[in-house]
Amino acid sequence: MGEGALALLAGLLGGLGLFLLGMELMTDGLRLAAGPALERILAASTRTRWRGLAAGMLVTAVVQSSSAVTVATIGFVNAGLLALGGALWVLFGANVGTTMTGWLVSLLGFGVKIDAWALPLVGLGVALRVSGATTRRGALGTALAGFGLLFLGIEVLKDSFDGVARQVTLPTGEGWAAVLAQFLIGLVLTVLMQSSSASLTVALSAAQAGLLTAHGAAAVVIGANIGTTVTAVLAAFKATANARRAATAHVLFNVITGAVALVLLPWLVQWLLDAKAALGLPPVPALTVAMFHTTFNVLGVVLMWPLADPLTRWLQSRFRTAEEDAARPRHLDATVLTVPVLALDALRRELMRFGVLAARALRTAFELPALAADHEGHPPAESARAAAHEAAKGRLEGARTVALGLSRALADFVVRLQRAEMSADSAARLPDMLRVARYCEVAVEQAGEAAEALAPWDRPAGGLPQAELAAFRHRAMALLALWRDESAVPAPPLVEAALREAEDAYAVLKAALLRAGAQGALALEAMDAWLRAASELRRGLQQIAKGATLLASLAEPGAPQAAAG
Repeated sequence: MGEGALALLAGLLGGLGLFLLGMELMTDGLRLAAGPALERILAASTRTRWRGLAAGMLVTAVVQSSSAVTVATIGFVNAGLLALGGALWVLFGANVGTTMTGWLVSLLGFGVKIDAWALPLVGLGVALRVSGATTRRGALGTALAGFGLLFLGIEVLKDSFDGVARQVTLPTGEGWAAVLAQFLIGLVLTVLMQSSSASLTVALSAAQAGLLTAHGAAAVVIGANIGTTVTAVLAAFKATANARRAATAHVLFNVITGAVALVLLPWLVQWLLDAKAALGLPPVPALTVAMFHTTFNVLGVVLMWPLADPLTRWLQSRFRTAEEDAARPRHLDATVLTVPVLALDALRRELMRFGVLAARALRTAFELPALAADHEGHPPAESARAAAHEAAKGRLEGARTVALGLSRALADFVVRLQRAEMSADSAARLPDMLRVARYCEVAVEQAGEAAEALAPWDRPAGGLPQAELAAFRHRAMALLALWRDESAVPAPPLVEAALREAEDAYAVLKAALLRAGAQGALALEAMDAWLRAASELRRGLQQIAKGATLLASLAEPGAPQAAAG
């Protein structure tokens, strides 16, 4: 293998590595940095089709990179901050917004390079991370550094293939064979250079110099539009199901739009030439290409307008995960909404299932290797510790996905049920049912927070009060064992007694942890981590107990309920 081939391979691997590492850092940083305010802003900007479309167009026009907006949108979807439906219109809008590059080049002769922001973003991100590693500022720094690495990766890929791209000679002619060759040139150039704007600039320059006709340059532009979807595919690599759906929608939009534009190419170009003459615009070939780029992307939005809802439903049926299947309600059926009594019973059954899932999440947290010492205080075997820790964290992340899905489904069902005629007593029970769902959701969140607190401690630390920890775990597991059956609600007396014992064990553990830290037997950092984890788990137990007690009080006469003793 020659030196040129080795350099090309090294650039390819290095660029892809930087891109994927940046995607992972950006997603993790966004997930940690995002608060309710950011989620509300994103939701508001994509609440309707027009808003999502306008957001995608505006942001892409400003940063002059549809790849950057596409990657960021998929990152938001991957982090759970943006819903799939809203994300689709941001992606469609980005395709229209990126056409601004053609207008800038054709009218002003320059373009803005997003890659120039890469190093400043990495530097700013690292500074924020170093100045507040455990704060929201540090998480935002991680996200910014991820953005910068994304752009660095794209730049490395572009530089690696720069020499190859310069040796490419654009084919001429307007026959279908020539048009197909021009289309493939645009596609390959964009894949190699990781920039549709760069390919567009090549086409504009060739058209302006008379090396390509308007038809030929338009074919190159269509190929570039489809080639830019590779960035979305890379961004969705190892991402969540929703992120892969968003990337698929982006690919389908560009492929469908490109296919239609190729079929209509002669008529579209002629129509634009006639329109340009009628408007008195200057006879600049590059301007015709820019007009074509905008026209066929707008045509794509028009084509997708009636197809968006069927496309979303089709995408929802693809890339399904076990968590998404578990998050689908099993008892909430639209057919029972007309009979409030049956609808309320369906709600109770779904809430009982939710309670079992929440209890299972808390049990998973107590099974983390750092907590799962037996009654004699022996930790799990060293060989199985790391694998068990990662498996438990994965199950907790899945439980969070299920909890969010069930909460939304329950809230939507309650809203639809409120429109039906029902008795005052039945209507009064709806807020309490939503409160039970919230208790279960918070319990799952607390389990995840406990696991996060113990992330640096995948095994018990030296000096940890093992006996007190084992006692707290034993009492907690006894409480959680009451909610294992989806067909019956735990009896309140049993729940209250088990919670009291768990609370007492928590108080003893807390005192022992503080004593161990004060005496120097346990490192203060470890003491803080275990105190936080124990507090999160205690709150989770309180939430699950409140949910069981409230749900039992909402039971209809004759409804299944566990025995009190």
